[in-house]
Amino acid sequence: MSSLDAPALAAYIDHTLLAPEATPADVAALAREAVDLGTYSICISPSMLPLTGSPDLGTVKVATVCGFPSGKHTSRMKADEAREAVAHGADEVDMVIDLGLAKAGDADALTAQIALVKQAVPAPHVLKVIIESAALSDDKIRLACRCALDAGADFVKTSTGFHPAGGASVHAIALMRSVVGERCGVKASGGIRDYATAMAMIDAGATRLGCSASRAILAGAPV
Repeated sequence: MSSLDAPALAAYIDHTLLAPEATPADVAALAREAVDLGTYSICISPSMLPLTGSPDLGTVKVATVCGFPSGKHTSRMKADEAREAVAHGADEVDMVIDLGLAKAGDADALTAQIALVKQAVPAPHVLKVIIESAALSDDKIRLACRCALDAGADFVKTSTGFHPAGGASVHAIALMRSVVGERCGVKASGGIRDYATAMAMIDAGATRLGCSASRAILAGAPV
């Protein structure tokens, strides 16, 4: 297994708080912790934007979600949600696909949905596409990743962390990386709670990690 020290590993992490009961004070505390830990970003619910009463984030980016967590929103709703998030200060948007389209093998409709949201998240803003990999077969994971590529997404992402099927796995990350190659990033999210798991995801091909247990994960890094 590879080894990264805490600052190097922190640069992979979207420090995440998507709990429905989160308060503005909780988000401010998350932001302070992200700055302290040196994470790549914070990831928060869109209703928490624009950020007010939070510390200066410095280089820490702001990410949010759309179509979350079920993905069963219309394409136009997802695009409008993403557009509003960008207008309110989001640097990155993590969208949930309509899993039914992936399971049905409807590549055209799925690609069109992702492309519509990408239009609302233009460069240099970043669009990540959550495929809920634990709920899909390997063939459907491949299909969802190809659709994300064809639609111009910047990342594919394993999970919301809310689906009963589970979160990220090394197998899913390796499979997703095999499909996208170096053409876009791969984000592992859901169930990453310790250093060894984080490093296993990176070794499998993850270039970003979604974590709520960031401090505990980084505490396990070698000095």
